[in-house]
Amino acid sequence: MEMPAGWIVPEWPAPSNVRAICTTRLGGLSEPPYDTLNLGDHVGDAPEAVATNRKILGDVLGARPVFLTQVHGSGVVNLQADTTDATRADGCITIARDLACTIMVADCLPVLFATADGSTVAAAHCGWRGLAGQAGRGIIESLWERLQRGHGARAEHTIAWLGPCIGPQAFEVGPEVKAAFEAHDPKAGPLFKPHGSGKWLADLPGLARLRLQALGLSQLYGNDGTIGWCTVANASRFFSHRRDRVSGRFAAAVWRV
Repeated sequence: MEMPAGWIVPEWPAPSNVRAICTTRLGGLSEPPYDTLNLGDHVGDAPEAVATNRKILGDVLGARPVFLTQVHGSGVVNLQADTTDATRADGCITIARDLACTIMVADCLPVLFATADGSTVAAAHCGWRGLAGQAGRGIIESLWERLQRGHGARAEHTIAWLGPCIGPQAFEVGPEVKAAFEAHDPKAGPLFKPHGSGKWLADLPGLARLRLQALGLSQLYGNDGTIGWCTVANASRFFSHRRDRVSGRFAAAVWRV
């Protein structure tokens, strides 16, 4: 099936057997306010429309996207042929072919991973809670630990792509969010800008890059915090829960062929 216009193909030096894609809100059948390619089955959209939209994605991929139940935690699952949709996790890894690590978002940050030899792909769902984690161990650290221990991944031989998310000009947070990141790494401080009385604007992709770099990953691509990547600022292209409250979900996916 031909890819709908406007979907994003990551620009990163992926191995020849690795594919990746990021949908937008375009190319599906859902009615407003979920128009049109809503992939979330938990946001109030018509189930038959979501099922059709998910089939559209699978047909474009030529692979089976596995849709997780994401809970803003640090759980990671290894995807296999018998892994079912709604598996509870915020990160996933696979060595299987034609099985797509898929992350749904509508302001949170999707991060895709691939090893240089093309043997393993992975994906993480990074909202601020999952990214901050507990005692400095969030979803990125949890996923990276599994990639290293279970798949022999090395930082210098792993690439990552950051997808669209709420941008640093729109992500207003309270002081507890700033404190959660600074407690782990004081270098996170400059990624928060004062905004009104006691509030801050947080750079979510910048915070993710900081965490990735702390693990030794330097080959980072995609979202650089500029406005074109912002879900809130680009209403015709991206779903945004922060902007609309009632919103669909788009997805980023990576898979092996």
